Amino acid sequence: MPGSSSAALTPARRRAITAAVTLATVIQTLDATIANVALPRMQGALGATQEQISWVLTSYIVATAICMPLTGFLAERFGRRRLFIASVVGFTLASMLCGAAGTLEQIVLFRVLQGAFGAFLVPLAQAVLLDTWPREKQTAAMAVWGVGVMLGPILGPTLGGWLTEYQNWRWVFFINLPIGIFTTLGLLAWLPETPVDRARRFDLAGFAFLAIGLAALQLMLDRGESLDWFDSREIVLEAVLAALGLYLFVAHILTHPAPFVQPRLFVDRNFAAGLATAFALGVVLLATTTLLPPFLQGLMGYPVFDTGLLLAPRGIGTALAMIAVGRIGDRVDPRLLILLGLGLCAASLHAMTGFDTDVTPRLIAITGIVQGLGIGFVFPPLTTVAFASLAPRDRNEGAAMFSLVRNIGSSVGISVVVSALSHNIRANHAALAEHIDESSLPLRLAIESGAWRIDTPEGLAAIDAEVTRQATTIAFLQDFRLMMWVCIAAMPLVLLLRRPLSVPAARHSAAID
Repeated sequence: MPGSSSAALTPARRRAITAAVTLATVIQTLDATIANVALPRMQGALGATQEQISWVLTSYIVATAICMPLTGFLAERFGRRRLFIASVVGFTLASMLCGAAGTLEQIVLFRVLQGAFGAFLVPLAQAVLLDTWPREKQTAAMAVWGVGVMLGPILGPTLGGWLTEYQNWRWVFFINLPIGIFTTLGLLAWLPETPVDRARRFDLAGFAFLAIGLAALQLMLDRGESLDWFDSREIVLEAVLAALGLYLFVAHILTHPAPFVQPRLFVDRNFAAGLATAFALGVVLLATTTLLPPFLQGLMGYPVFDTGLLLAPRGIGTALAMIAVGRIGDRVDPRLLILLGLGLCAASLHAMTGFDTDVTPRLIAITGIVQGLGIGFVFPPLTTVAFASLAPRDRNEGAAMFSLVRNIGSSVGISVVVSALSHNIRANHAALAEHIDESSLPLRLAIESGAWRIDTPEGLAAIDAEVTRQATTIAFLQDFRLMMWVCIAAMPLVLLLRRPLSVPAARHSAAID
């Protein structure tokens, strides 16, 4: 309810609204990663090539990026409750169509619809909670909701692996049906409607510039590694379109009398610094979960389901931290919590730079819990501080931009670590191979023990395989170190944030129990 007081809502109704919008967040964030592990099974069932099946992920990502900035306009034009319910229903129906798809073309089309409807869920949920709870309880509310935001990407591979292994790949989409039904009923029962502005005109040019820029950027980031980056004409074209589209969008909103996105959003110091920090958090959030499955499966030989179980402690750490933030968030400077969280993320990634192919499951779980704690300490207070001085009328658009920037950060992070991994494997292989000659003492000892032979093609192949294995291990550790430096580099951004104004203690009666 932008511009209205949250005092009209009872504590019970606030909690019910929080539960409903959190469920909506879960189905969207879960679907961002749950389909990844099912791709090989989809490829076989649909008779697609590796290049073709990748569009199941790419189509969803691009549709989400294009439609997410529409959240503010649509919520203001048609009402936030109507948009929210329509988005959940549309997302659920699109999920059912994905599960029932019989051809590659069908599933790509339905994934576009799924991404388009799902694009509104996270920013709408964020805006609803900011308007539902009084300021002194917004951090606690964001902590509860943030569990859904963070656990979706973390638990998605685990759940997707289990469903694919023991059920059928179609169930990674069908599982959204019960969640969607409960979410829709909750929103219908408890979520109030917001005022609508029928007079607001749609800025088609501004949206077109932004849509072209975002679509080209996402395609470039998603396909760059497979097409060898700027050696590909497609990537060059996408880079040019991304730069041109985003430049025209910025120029347009600064000169248009009624722009698609209000430039006053980015003048707010806390919101601008919050966007930058959210981008860095997005880089780390999904980049690490992208690296660990191939490390555990490809180098250590873990099956898909066991890999998912080893990723689960990260979600446990996130949940524990967010519970703690919900209890102390209104009594501690949120900037200190953000710094603590970034420090924990950096510490866990530093520990991961010491991994090898004999690393124990216990150490993997411990580093996952520490990193989860870090993410949990960053996200809720960051959201509260970023929106602390933003006018209520700008929350819908602000939430959309906040989620968009975090998603772009995730795309950039995944693209960077995958490209760095590929480059470093080649560089490390070349460097290690220089030491493989007959004068090498370890090689002589291995030959004498009968472990390797250099006088047969099989022996040489075995040596090359081991060099590749070691080069790949080092490349993963180099990526972990890179993510550690991203966390450290984000810390100075916290200095740009202003602490939200304190609120009277008498208002603390609206606590989240």
